[in-house]
Amino acid sequence: MTQRIVIIGAGGHAQVVADILLRAAAYGQACQPIGYLDDNPTCHGQQRLGLPVLGPISMLATLPHDSVIVAIGDNRVRARLFAELKARGEHFARAIHPTAIIAPDVVIGPGTMICAGAIVNPGSVIGANVILNTACTVDHHNQVGDHAHLAPGVHTGGAVTIGSGALVGIGAIVMPQRRVGDWSVVGAGALVHRDVTAETVVAGVPAQPLYVRAVGE
Repeated sequence: MTQRIVIIGAGGHAQVVADILLRAAAYGQACQPIGYLDDNPTCHGQQRLGLPVLGPISMLATLPHDSVIVAIGDNRVRARLFAELKARGEHFARAIHPTAIIAPDVVIGPGTMICAGAIVNPGSVIGANVILNTACTVDHHNQVGDHAHLAPGVHTGGAVTIGSGALVGIGAIVMPQRRVGDWSVVGAGALVHRDVTAETVVAGVPAQPLYVRAVGE
């Protein structure tokens, strides 16, 4: 049975998700993206990759559908909407590009998007509502927490842990057995050779802390 999927968001990232779903359908997967919902009224009625922007997110209850995917790049916004939709009983689709290479034993949570050219090696567990962006590589026995985002060209070594909501920037490298804490940010091109604590921004080669969020901030 073909799964009718509503894409939440209609920006650039949402169009990447739409492209993944359309290509997956062309390769025989039983999925059918039916359009976008976005709270920006200026895009309502537009067509993007041949799919309509149907209206605001509040329309979801009126649309016949089987599942949704939250296609918004900002980790905190994506996490909030995922939680709200989960509380309403929505089911979440996965968007996995046909060119992604994923080991058979990899566990992938609901609502996760895996882009073109991404590789996920054996023993890895990918959480819910995660973005594994274009051509990133996740080596063996990684743990990637819910709502995290590995940007294009990120490479992680074996037995790496990426915390919930963490953002690893374009082209960054995380050395084996290192941990990037919850809601931390790794700058583009950084080399993570030591653990990164939660709520910390690091950058550089090797990566150094730039900012640590204060408790209650």
